[in-house]
Amino acid sequence: MIGALTYDELMLVMVLAVGIPLVLALFPRLPIPNSVVEILAGIVVGPAVLGLVQPDEVIEVLATLGVAFLLFLAGLELDFDEMRGRPLRLGGLTFGLSVVIALVLTTPLGVTDVIIDPLFVTVVLSATALGIVMPVLKDAHQTHTTFGKFVVVSCSIAEFGSIVLLSLLFTGSGGGGVVQGIVKLVILVVAVLVIAFAASRAGKFHRLDDILYKLQDTSAQIRIRAAVLVLLALLVLSQELKFDAILGAFLAGALLAALTDVERDEDFGHFRVKLEGLGFGFFVPVFFISTGLSFPVDALFSDASAALRVPLFLVLLLLARGLPALVFRDVMSRPQVVAAGLMQATSLSFIVVATEIGVTIGELRPINAASMVAAGMLSVLIFPALSLAILRREGQGTATAPVPEPT
Repeated sequence: MIGALTYDELMLVMVLAVGIPLVLALFPRLPIPNSVVEILAGIVVGPAVLGLVQPDEVIEVLATLGVAFLLFLAGLELDFDEMRGRPLRLGGLTFGLSVVIALVLTTPLGVTDVIIDPLFVTVVLSATALGIVMPVLKDAHQTHTTFGKFVVVSCSIAEFGSIVLLSLLFTGSGGGGVVQGIVKLVILVVAVLVIAFAASRAGKFHRLDDILYKLQDTSAQIRIRAAVLVLLALLVLSQELKFDAILGAFLAGALLAALTDVERDEDFGHFRVKLEGLGFGFFVPVFFISTGLSFPVDALFSDASAALRVPLFLVLLLLARGLPALVFRDVMSRPQVVAAGLMQATSLSFIVVATEIGVTIGELRPINAASMVAAGMLSVLIFPALSLAILRREGQGTATAPVPEPT
């Protein structure tokens, strides 16, 4: 019953969600993303510090939807036209190298019992926060440069690849092994292709097309409802196949990215803008603040070694995602390669989601989960700022060079 629920805690969370971007807007030169401040604010007002807000049932449900929307919007950022040819090959190579480097670096930590499962930590370290890197590149007018296009493709592949690996290796087998997980993944992909085919054929029916245009800006908001339906359908299918729901959410966003043209967003009733408003305006900030509310501060400082874990994971993240940027040396200048490595090493969203899963399934200790989230926050605060500083010093000459034609 709705009367049995209380909304006091949620109201305080939304006070933070509204106040944080307003405060940050007063300091435009301060390169701190909303997500980092939202997590920090959750820690401060949560049980670990002030105890003003408790993560109750309402917040937990909305935070779960926030995870789904976060990955859904990350999938929606994919630009499949930009991912053809050389950018796709080099981006895939950087991700493969990241997995290898991370596994080499984490294996000794597993042997010495610093971490439980090197493979799990390897997957976490192989991701990049596309949702954070993309706005940084847009604000710096780098998205249509050689540098920006290769970095975006590389980050897109890393985000998608890490989600698939996490789902396949740690939540995908359902007790049946990797082979069964691969079969289930194929089933999920086939389902996505069937939905894509059905949606593409629907455009051939002009009467249906007219109805969609008629309803898209009314109270029906039919395109938004259909997008949410696709999201929920793939969430349910992912869970039925024993995958984590984040894979279904990301695939739903990728599906809509493939079916819609960002250049025609206005014609479709600002479809993408409305979805971003729904996600970033409500669900996503609740997720980040909720992450802070449940952040294990006690575990982070539970022993003397904890203080060393945050810089350790930060360095591992930089090496795992930064070193593979060397494959760009033929298409970028040396400073740009360094800047690309820093951008690729920027990760937070996936770390937050993956560490929660890791603790739940027993593959990650709470102290390491907290340390990795803290390292992710530092990467967001430090790496993009350094990258942009390098680009500014390098100048705009090579940064604005055209991207080689896909081959």
